[in-house]
This record gives sequence, structure tokens and C-alpha cells, in this order.
Amino acid sequence: MNFICMYIENQLAKCKPMVVAIDGRCGSGKTTLAEFLADRFGGRVVHMDDFFLPPEKRTPERLAQAGENVEYERILTEVAPFLRNSKMEYRAYDCTKNDYVSVLLPNQPLTIIEGSYSMHPALRHLYDFKIFCDIDPKEQEKRIKAREGDRSQVFFDKWIPLEEKYFAELDIQNVCDVTYESGVSYATSYLRKRRLRQKPKDL
Repeated sequence: MNFICMYIENQLAKCKPMVVAIDGRCGSGKTTLAEFLADRFGGRVVHMDDFFLPPEKRTPERLAQAGENVEYERILTEVAPFLRNSKMEYRAYDCTKNDYVSVLLPNQPLTIIEGSYSMHPALRHLYDFKIFCDIDPKEQEKRIKAREGDRSQVFFDKWIPLEEKYFAELDIQNVCDVTYESGVSYATSYLRKRRLRQKPKDL
């Protein structure tokens, strides 16, 4: 966590808007981390759940491809143009009503896009910093059962296998800059590359 906070703080100190992605496994704390960072640094959070794929677009052909069960096309048209130096308004999909509701977010120096599939290949170019949240499988099962109750089985049978397919086929964890797990962050290739081209104080 210290590395994550230090890096974001250093980048914001340069007075440049920053966009952070938080992807990772179900129950690993993506939303909690996003809300913590937004509160600490004065940021706004865009949830990938708001871009869940509507039923009419869930074709067998699309769902057969890794990472295609979110409407990433809407992120590119409704969110991406307004990530920096602009307020933002987009349509959030409500799966309980199969309808959209408007979400208005004020301009903030830090924008966090959190949720599974935020690191879809079509979206990666949007980010300045990419975090992967990991979790031990036994702890994941415990958290999901506590959070979802009677609904937990659908996560084990459907949603988690789809996520794992996405992580594996698109190498999501390895293309992120940092892995975060249970209060510990691990800088991966991102930190090694930055050490070659930046002074230590920038790390």
C-alpha cells in the first residue's frame, strides 16, 4: 500500500491529472481500495459494474472471448473523453431493472476505474498506473460467501471462471504495474523499468 500511495502522491504533486486502473479477482478488495485512494487524494471512482453487458448483447460469440462480458465500448465513448480536466456524466447499467441511470462525477485530479475487466486491452492505453488486486482462494471463498449469502454459488459457477479465463488468456496480472494483496503491494516490472530511467526520489 505504501508504494501505491507514494507513487500516486508523487504524480499528483506534478499537478497533472492521473488515471488509475484497479483490476483483480472477485472479493480481493478492488472497490475498498478505490474508495480509500479517492478519499485520501481527492478523486472520483468509475465502477466497471456500471458497464455490465446487457442481456441482448450477451451473444455466445461475444462471451466466448475473454473479457467481453462488459460494455467497454461505452467507456471509450462516455468516459474516456472526460478523464482529465473535465466533469463526467455517463450511463450506468442497472441489471436489476435492465435500464440505465445517469451518473455525474465532478472534475477531480485523480480518476480511478475499478473493477474486473478494467484492464481490457481496449482500455489499457487510458491509464497512468495499473493495479492488480489478488487474494488467496480460500479467503476469496470466505469473503464471497459472507458478502453474497445465497447468491454466492453463481459467483463460483459463473463469474469467477469468466474472470479467471480473462486473467489467464490476457495475462492481466503481469501487464499491471503493481500487485496488491491484503495490505501489501508488490511492484512488478513497472518499478524495475522506472529505476532505469528515473531518479530514486521519483519512486
